[in-house]
Amino acid sequence: MSVLLLGANGQLGRSFLDHGGLAAFGEVIATSRDGRRGDGGTAMVADLAAPASLGTLLDAVRPRIIVNTAAYTAVDRAEQEENLATCVNGEAVDVLARWAAEHGALVVHYSTDYVFDGSASAPYPVDATTAPLGAYGRSKLAGEMALRGSGAAHLLLRTAWVYAPHGHNFLRTMLRLGAEREELRVVADQQGAPTSTALIVEATLAALSAWQHTDQARRSAMLGTHHLVASGHTSWHGFATAIFDAAVARGLLARAPRVVPIRSDEFPTPAKRPAWSVLDNRSFQQTYGYTLPAWQDGLQRVVERLASVADRR
Repeated sequence: MSVLLLGANGQLGRSFLDHGGLAAFGEVIATSRDGRRGDGGTAMVADLAAPASLGTLLDAVRPRIIVNTAAYTAVDRAEQEENLATCVNGEAVDVLARWAAEHGALVVHYSTDYVFDGSASAPYPVDATTAPLGAYGRSKLAGEMALRGSGAAHLLLRTAWVYAPHGHNFLRTMLRLGAEREELRVVADQQGAPTSTALIVEATLAALSAWQHTDQARRSAMLGTHHLVASGHTSWHGFATAIFDAAVARGLLARAPRVVPIRSDEFPTPAKRPAWSVLDNRSFQQTYGYTLPAWQDGLQRVVERLASVADRR
């Protein structure tokens, strides 16, 4: 039996490989768009921008579990490349899901807070009405609909404000800019739960383990859509401030820059962001008996990891 991991070079895919826990469910077959891995390991080619090519890969690997961490995530560029975003985030997911339904495989797929319009004032439950504001959100919603409509056994996990000690993300950008500048202006009127890839990986593995060790009659009730985000919420300004406090305390930065709160309209972007990206994660915790800790816990872990790497240099 094998586990097909799509998107090995992305933030989340790399975190799965670093953790190694997927091996408990079968031989892990990693893929990337060009067949290369950033860590020098072996990968097969899986280009989600060419969905018709995925059938050959799936027939060759015949995975028991498909973990799709690959996605088109350039939120602003998607406004000009919606067809490509929909191809990767929607049409490719449809191909994966239909193959899984035909062959009895489980699909683990990740979606986003951007499927909501951000007009709520309480955490979004999993069955809240979707209304994406932009092309990226529409493309991810297309993937959700394809997966649900395929008949495949699936675990659809919405997450938000994802970051890691590697890759391109808000935390790494803040650390870079914080070392260069005395003052940073950061949006303070958008709310969400910063969620580390480490938490996503560990929670996904816990969900898979619970599913695997449950009798067949109860398995289907454990699957479906869940929100996998850290608990609590903050603004981007609050997240930036916490990043700098943690980085200074651990010696990653000599001093924290001044962080000035601004409104979203003072930092215009091609794509409109949801003002409220807080997702209700209780169904995940209750279904799998897994506690999703406060977002501050994940931040401390990532800063500690970055500091330990810096200390070894």
